[in-house]
Amino acid sequence: MFPGKCAKNLTFCSQNQLKKMGKNVVKTTTLTAQVAVTKMESGMDHVQVLPDNPRVGQVEAFRGLGYGQMLSTGSFEFTRHRIVRSQAVTELRLAHSSISRCKDRTRRFTFIVHESDLENFSRWLMEEAQQAAAYIQELTNTAKH
Repeated sequence: MFPGKCAKNLTFCSQNQLKKMGKNVVKTTTLTAQVAVTKMESGMDHVQVLPDNPRVGQVEAFRGLGYGQMLSTGSFEFTRHRIVRSQAVTELRLAHSSISRCKDRTRRFTFIVHESDLENFSRWLMEEAQQAAAYIQELTNTAKH
């Protein structure tokens, strides 16, 4: 895309899940607008949609990450990503690692070390893995009794 490239007759769609019906509802708003694309110093494109007749509430506001693309027909399309967040509950927190219980009945052992501390990584890994193993062993012994 080039700076200042414009298009007309854009269609904006937003999907909302309705749990009552279990179906997707697509709200479509068609408007006549110009699209201004500006290349920023960071290398990213800044896209502005400038309607010919702007009104408050013309398009439902949203915020999110996603992909936007300008099609060869002049249509602009934006697809929003779902943000998947962990549904794990931390059970044990150590200096550089943690054990979490996940929703799917699994346990996660996560180890995080800053690059400046990599020289001690193998020692910390062994120590904290032993502590984590002792914790899991304690859990299994408690569950049996």
